[in-house]
Amino acid sequence: MTKTFHIVVLGGDGIGPEVCDQSVRLLQQMQPHLDGVEFHLDPHDVGVGEYQRSGEALPDSAFEACLASDAVLLGAMGLPNVRYPNGKEIAPQLDLRERLQLYGGVRPIQLFHESDTPLKNYGAGDIDFVLVRESTEGLFYGRDAVADLSADEATNQLRISRQASERVCRLSFELARRRGGKKKVSLIDKANVLSTMVYFRHIFDEVAKDFPDVTAEHIYVDAMALFMVRRPHDFDVMVTENMFGDILSDLAAGIVGGMGMAPSGDIGDNAAVFQPSHGSAPDIAGRSLANPIAMHLSTAMMLDWLDHPEAKRGAEALKAAVADVLSDPNQRTADMGGKLSTVEITDRIARSLDRQLQSQGSTA
Repeated sequence: MTKTFHIVVLGGDGIGPEVCDQSVRLLQQMQPHLDGVEFHLDPHDVGVGEYQRSGEALPDSAFEACLASDAVLLGAMGLPNVRYPNGKEIAPQLDLRERLQLYGGVRPIQLFHESDTPLKNYGAGDIDFVLVRESTEGLFYGRDAVADLSADEATNQLRISRQASERVCRLSFELARRRGGKKKVSLIDKANVLSTMVYFRHIFDEVAKDFPDVTAEHIYVDAMALFMVRRPHDFDVMVTENMFGDILSDLAAGIVGGMGMAPSGDIGDNAAVFQPSHGSAPDIAGRSLANPIAMHLSTAMMLDWLDHPEAKRGAEALKAAVADVLSDPNQRTADMGGKLSTVEITDRIARSLDRQLQSQGSTA
């Protein structure tokens, strides 16, 4: 029996549509090689363009489609020069995280070639960890507050709840267990200063008791910024608050080649959105200069999350194809010092993907 997965595709703004289109192309290419799996791709207009057209950045019809889908594939959203009347950027991806309760921002960081890192003495596979960012509260909880620019102060609320903390910590320990290897979870907090972080650490330690086979440790966020550069090979899975995760994930991307190499998945109990960690980069939009690797790796994450043997086979083939192409340091886009366009590097990944799928054979 064929399993049809309903995939909502949100290209978004700036470079979002062009990188998303290339990943959709790879999905369509692999489908005939997968037994008993079909992808029903359902595109919707969401983001700045839709806001300018209809006044709604995330129309109800698009949200309902996301709610009913098996997964959502998202390019990038928002443009810095288009804002709401309150001065904030348009960011429907944040609305999706909160409304769908996508509490786990899972951001894998992997080095594919020694030439891609500014760090010394690291080669392919030597940097391989996952940052898990709690994505529904933390300091972002107060993001709807509007500052009175004539007042003497402005404040934001940082919220840490038991429910959100337990579920993101549990997700992190489960991920470390599945990854094998070091089987370690590092809590990144600021418990020496903030009472909210003391509480977060308490919840983390409670959850850790259910995973005696996984090592648990605590690291202050400022120290982690140092350790991520000095000894990234020591880490496996990290879990942290929303704002800390937002900042550290960019640093993490920087040690493996930049934002174009950083995939992500926003995971909930009943829904998930997969997107590159980078923004919409309007300065290079429409010129086929964008690095699509993060988008392709996010697509592989989606296939793995769908939890079907053939979808997982597609995920492994896509990751292997990306690794194959990146094993040659001459095959890079402009952001990494190369000359390949968005389409050209995807062409090479597509050729490798065919070879990977043909060599694997069916598991159905």
